[in-house]
Amino acid sequence: MTTVAELLRGSPLPSLETRVLLTHVLGWRRTELITRDSEPLDSAAVERYRALEARRADGEPIAQLVGVREFFGLEFEVTPDVLIPRPETELLVETALAAIEAIAAPRVLDLGTGSGAIAIAIASARDDAHVRAVDRSEAALGVAERNAVKLLDAARAGGTLTFTQSDWTEALDPSLRFHAIVSNPPYIADDDPHLHQGDLRFEPRGALTDEADGLSAIRAIVQAAPFLLVPNGALWLEHGYDQAAEVRALLTARGFTGVHSKTDIAGIERISGGIFTA
Repeated sequence: MTTVAELLRGSPLPSLETRVLLTHVLGWRRTELITRDSEPLDSAAVERYRALEARRADGEPIAQLVGVREFFGLEFEVTPDVLIPRPETELLVETALAAIEAIAAPRVLDLGTGSGAIAIAIASARDDAHVRAVDRSEAALGVAERNAVKLLDAARAGGTLTFTQSDWTEALDPSLRFHAIVSNPPYIADDDPHLHQGDLRFEPRGALTDEADGLSAIRAIVQAAPFLLVPNGALWLEHGYDQAAEVRALLTARGFTGVHSKTDIAGIERISGGIFTA
């Protein structure tokens, strides 16, 4: 009979990835992989592990194989219909929370919500925030809605999240106004070779690239945002590692003030934003 120890020794994957897949298949805690490593495993479980191991060896993301990814201390459902939440995007959440810190019952808009990670993280941290999440993908909204039900208290002061299917702001009621707008839009240029490498090969292309220069979605959001912000409302956008200067220029040209960028833990200018005072 096959044991955990044998699977770990024989796997072509890094040890950490093997352990993640084994805990998923077996339903064990990670410590059990040590304390029970010589215990014979059920053949069906071994087959399930081998199938996942092969898919990972072909490059399929771990998050899609196990169906979850941790983000901002919360465990989100992940499917091929949504981007995999990444640690660097937590900077966008932290910045949005700082922007609404002194506002009671703030209204927040998340454009291109995907799994709902940004919107739900904000709502989780600010119980009184009224959060609306927008995505053009019906499948992505389904994932986000399930995550909201799983991760948020239905009795929270800000109420349940509102989900809207829309191509950016097009389907939103023009009378809506928000204290903060956040977005992690598709910002990879259509000819970027990274689209054909690593995890990106398995994620929804429409959430990665605008099929243009990587800035068209950002331009659309920057142009529309002032119509949806209260006076002194904030807009913050995630963008590519080399796009900060261009995004700052777009924000400034649109009339935003206090425009600046923030760096992630790797020192990369990851997000840019400002205040609209008009």
